[in-house]
Amino acid sequence: MQHAFPRTGRQTSPRPDPLRDPWAPAMRLALAEAELALPSGDVPVGAIVLDGAGAVIGRGHNEREALGDPTAHAEILAVREAAKAVGEWRLTGCTLVVTLEPCTMCAGAIVLSRLDRVVYGAWDDKAGAAGSLWDVIRDRRLNHRPEVVPGVLAPDCAAALTAFFDPHRTPAPPAGGSNH
Repeated sequence: MQHAFPRTGRQTSPRPDPLRDPWAPAMRLALAEAELALPSGDVPVGAIVLDGAGAVIGRGHNEREALGDPTAHAEILAVREAAKAVGEWRLTGCTLVVTLEPCTMCAGAIVLSRLDRVVYGAWDDKAGAAGSLWDVIRDRRLNHRPEVVPGVLAPDCAAALTAFFDPHRTPAPPAGGSNH
């Protein structure tokens, strides 16, 4: 199945078999990180930053509810931790792996931190800024454009979000009107 990017008209090919996808192990780490958001009632999004050798140098999961901080997205927290580990704000040579397509705030942080690549799982057709709704990360007007690898373990990443949001959704009224 291909995913069309409405803004750009580009399409991506389906990801390879998860057993052969080189990004699948890293995405599994991000999925495990996403689970850490659940106890505080945060949306289960997880992120890790890998250095050029593939070592994890930053981790984060959504903590907006836990910290009362609207900027406490998984990507932001993982990038902050990675910058601390590296000792500077430039994360050249590093890759961000995140379970959900980054929003505009996170896309801006990805560009500004000079990450080489962003790998994400589930598409976000409501707020995605790496190809779905916007394409901030690859905007040609910017001075840095990381590589984008979408759809890694997308069904697993989407399932975690669906499991979180399903109990919060209001059931549709029965067909045929109200019972009043």
